[in-house]
Amino acid sequence: MLRLSKKTWLALEAVVDVAINARPDPVQSKEITKRQGIPQRYLEQVMQQLVHAGILKGVRGPRGGYTLARERRRIAVGEVVRVVGAMEASDEPGAQPSELGARVIAPLWEDVQHEIMAKLDGITIEDLCRKADEAGVGNSKPTADFII
Repeated sequence: MLRLSKKTWLALEAVVDVAINARPDPVQSKEITKRQGIPQRYLEQVMQQLVHAGILKGVRGPRGGYTLARERRRIAVGEVVRVVGAMEASDEPGAQPSELGARVIAPLWEDVQHEIMAKLDGITIEDLCRKADEAGVGNSKPTADFII
């Protein structure tokens, strides 16, 4: 069974939390930790990578925190997954696959990953926020999306 890594799961929760709660003020990481139960040590690493990737924007200062760098309808879930995947890939030691693994298993796995990422690229943070609202989770404060 395919599973999301813990970091990917937490990153998606954090981005959706920011999308729901970053109006009008930025969301502080300690607020996300409290609401979602995300360990602070994971959260800060992931948030910085998401800022670097242009998904989130970091706001400095005493009332600082995180906001989305773009409209939530313009951020695909696949983008978040790729950022965390790159983080995790840099943490893993490289193993040399056997010839069977390289010629049979790796191409199969690449095809499956390609299909999954194509599906995730079609789902936006806005879609997840809508699902959170329908499920009654997240925050109930009204949101406005100013589109020009």
